[in-house]
Amino acid sequence: MAANTQLNPSSLIARVIAELQASPEARRLLLRTLLTNEFLGMPARLDQVEKDIAELKADVAELKADVAVLKTDVAELKTDVAELKTDVAYLKGSDLENRLHRRIRARVSQALELRRAQIVQSPLQETQTDYADHVQEALESGRITQRQDVRLEATDFIIHAQRRADGVMVWVAVEASNRVHASDIERACATAEALNAVFGTDSVAVVAGYGIDSMDAKRATAAGVEYLEVALPG
Repeated sequence: MAANTQLNPSSLIARVIAELQASPEARRLLLRTLLTNEFLGMPARLDQVEKDIAELKADVAELKADVAVLKTDVAELKTDVAELKTDVAYLKGSDLENRLHRRIRARVSQALELRRAQIVQSPLQETQTDYADHVQEALESGRITQRQDVRLEATDFIIHAQRRADGVMVWVAVEASNRVHASDIERACATAEALNAVFGTDSVAVVAGYGIDSMDAKRATAAGVEYLEVALPG
């Protein structure tokens, strides 16, 4: 009876590994036997995934470039729109000043019960010399500050008129704006104060425009500022 030969697992594995290392064909056959087709095709799929990732990165880079160009275009468009708004605002402002210059004496006279109203300063005419001389003298004598002098010069309309009730001569400071805001009210008040300092007579603050919101209307009333609404053109 032949003696049973017991295989040494370590030796067996070592022999198998040596054979596989020596024969690439043997390795291929073993892998095909041990692994499914899905695993065998994994390297090819990984290569495809890498290619897809590379293409995706290229697409993302191109998209980023397009977005950068779009941002530049949007920035330029915003600049163009801002310039257009400025131009429109200027045109509207010019239109308002033109309309007011023709009608401001009548509107102010009616609203404040004045007569013999004269425009002494307007964007559309030369400032009257005697008025300018009085302002200059007040500045040099210290009755008004440099800041008040600048405020007077920047005022849209300055009118001199006679009050119907008592015949007293008064000064009217008019600030014009398409949409009257709190800042317009403050400027009109500041001009009226400066006029009072220059001439020592009553001065009235007026704001004029195409519209004013309820809050600013209350501010104007509280400050004693008259609001003149101008009809929209057309």
